[in-house]
Amino acid sequence: MDARFEPFSIWAEKPESLEPSLSGNVKADVVVIGGGFTGLSAAITLAEQGRDVVLLEADFCGAGASGRNAGHLTPTVGRDIVYCLKTFGKERGAALARFSDEAVHDTEALIRRHDIDCDYEQVGNIIAGVHPSQRDQLVKAAGIAQDAGVEMAFIGEDEMRQQGLPCSFPFGIKENVGGVLNPGKLARGLRKAALKAGVRVYENTPVRDIREDMPATVTTDHGSVTAREVLLATNAYTVPSLGRMKSKLFPLRVTQFRTQPLTEEQIARLNWTGRAGIYTAHESLENYRLTADNRITGGSKWVQYQYGSGLADGHQPDTFRQFDDLFRVRFPELPDVSIDRFWGGWICMTLDFLPLCGTTGRHRNIHHSLGYNGHGIAHANRLGSSMALAMCGNPPEELTLFNRRVFPLPPEPLRWLGVQGLLHATMRGDRKVDRELAAK
Repeated sequence: MDARFEPFSIWAEKPESLEPSLSGNVKADVVVIGGGFTGLSAAITLAEQGRDVVLLEADFCGAGASGRNAGHLTPTVGRDIVYCLKTFGKERGAALARFSDEAVHDTEALIRRHDIDCDYEQVGNIIAGVHPSQRDQLVKAAGIAQDAGVEMAFIGEDEMRQQGLPCSFPFGIKENVGGVLNPGKLARGLRKAALKAGVRVYENTPVRDIREDMPATVTTDHGSVTAREVLLATNAYTVPSLGRMKSKLFPLRVTQFRTQPLTEEQIARLNWTGRAGIYTAHESLENYRLTADNRITGGSKWVQYQYGSGLADGHQPDTFRQFDDLFRVRFPELPDVSIDRFWGGWICMTLDFLPLCGTTGRHRNIHHSLGYNGHGIAHANRLGSSMALAMCGNPPEELTLFNRRVFPLPPEPLRWLGVQGLLHATMRGDRKVDRELAAK
């Protein structure tokens, strides 16, 4: 085992005092399954609407993707804005972009309203090109986005340097909305807000069965909850843990890393004084950012799918070695800085890269908000709250944006073959770009 591997996350800390596991049978108006951003935001909104809410979390709140991700708060939707406009049409694509901008602002408002200290830096993010071949596509994408009313602009070499960004990223698109934060602290802050709002939170309480009656019954190891409404807020854990929505969702394992702390001199050497987050224009993107204590975190790029839509193992020594090498390529100014931790988690993917929000069940009382495709900080918080309002009879109009026909994923082994083929095709162009850069 690589001593640098963190099985959980650098961000998330188990609360000193966990909420008790569920024991016995209880009743509620709503039971929320999952204590991440979706579940916590939904539970807070439901409680504010006067509902009696029980939240069940298999580990502790924030133990899933909400406490494991890279911490970029971005307005990205779908694969990108160009994909949305081409796939869903100009009107709907632009509406999706506006929704994503609003989701970022909504998350910022959530942080302010509950006075959550999550190291939020409102510095924006850059979709960065690393190779000349990526320039034209970024210029075109920025123009399309601006025509749709999105706050994005292409910036060239001189402006990238003026905005304090490393030289390995010569040009890009600036997303003015959003920034970077500590996702573990955000999850802990929302947990505190949910408890303050009167939500009954049960941690270390995995769900074993959902009986779709009216009212529904959710069974755990040592008890059950009977409620009129159920919200599934389990994202990448939905298929492997609950055995649900196998034809619509699949989890991918993503690896992240963190370096030793950088000195002020090393940051200046990089010219990363603007501190904006960075993710690259690769098909399978790389992400980089500075933390509050001046470390670089990065990751993504190489992802793993486990046969049967299981949760792929996070200990990936070959991937760790690839990131060691990649770090030297992207940050040649820092030969004296090393990676000190690897960790990761599972993102929940859909075939069309949009979240799934809706209602199922014989009695139309099993609701879900899932499948954020790596954009979960903004989308999960916003859609958790929106689904909660819909469950109270006041559905926000934005939910109609996610109504569409979803083509089913094939069963195994075809699913494994299909996902592997998709990952291979995605990486093929990226490998060409990286080979050409290495040859310079």
